[in-house]
Amino acid sequence: MFPLRDTITYHGAIVATIGLIVLNGLAFFYQFSLGVDSFPYLFYAYGFIPHEFFLNPLGEFWTIFSSMFVHGSFVHLLGNVWFLWVFGPAVEGRLGFIRFMILYLSAGIAAALLQGFAMPESTIPMVGASGAVSGVLGSYLVLFPRARVLTIIPPFFFFFFWLPVPIYLGYWILIQFIYVFMDVSGIAWWAHIGGFFLGLLLILIMRPKRIYRADPFWECWRDYC
Repeated sequence: MFPLRDTITYHGAIVATIGLIVLNGLAFFYQFSLGVDSFPYLFYAYGFIPHEFFLNPLGEFWTIFSSMFVHGSFVHLLGNVWFLWVFGPAVEGRLGFIRFMILYLSAGIAAALLQGFAMPESTIPMVGASGAVSGVLGSYLVLFPRARVLTIIPPFFFFFFWLPVPIYLGYWILIQFIYVFMDVSGIAWWAHIGGFFLGLLLILIMRPKRIYRADPFWECWRDYC
C-alpha cells in the first residue's frame, strides 16, 4: 500500500524535511554522475557493513550516517523520500527543526545497529534512508493516532481510499516482521523495525512543540490531533 497524503494540512516550517529530501537527491545525483558501474564501489565505501563495524566500531561509526544518504536505485530513493514527504512535515511541525533532526538521525543509528546485531557477520553494505524514515513513521503513529492516510494499492492506481493511521502503519510494521521471519533477503528489514520502534520511544520523551489542526474535510475528527 502506497501513501499519497495524510489529513494533517497545517505544518508550519518544514526546513528539515525539505532539506533531507534535497540532500538525498543531491547525493544520488552525485552517485549517478559517476556512472551506474560505480554504485558497488560507493556501497562498500559509504554503506554500513556490520562485519566491518564490529571489527572496528570507532573507525566505522561514520558509515552509519553516510549510509543514510546512499541509495541503490532511483526507485529506492523515491520510495524513501516520498514516505518522508508524506509523514515528515507533520512530525517536524510538532517537534521543530532540532528535535526532528535528533529523532531522524537517532532512528537511523538505531536502525543500523539493530540490523548489525541481527546479522553481525554480514559483509553486505546497508544503504538508504529507510531506517531513519521508519523512525518518523513510528513517531507519527504516536502523535497522530486518529489521522488518516490516502492510500493506493499498486498496480490498481485508481483504487484509492483513506485508512486510519493505526491500520496503515500497523500493517506496515507487521509486513516488516513477516519478511524478517520469512528470511526475505535484499532489504534490511531489521533496520526498518529498529528505526520504527526508536521513533515510538523518542516521541514519548520529546514534548510536542505546538498543537495541530486537521484538514477541514475531517473537522468531525478535530480531536485527533
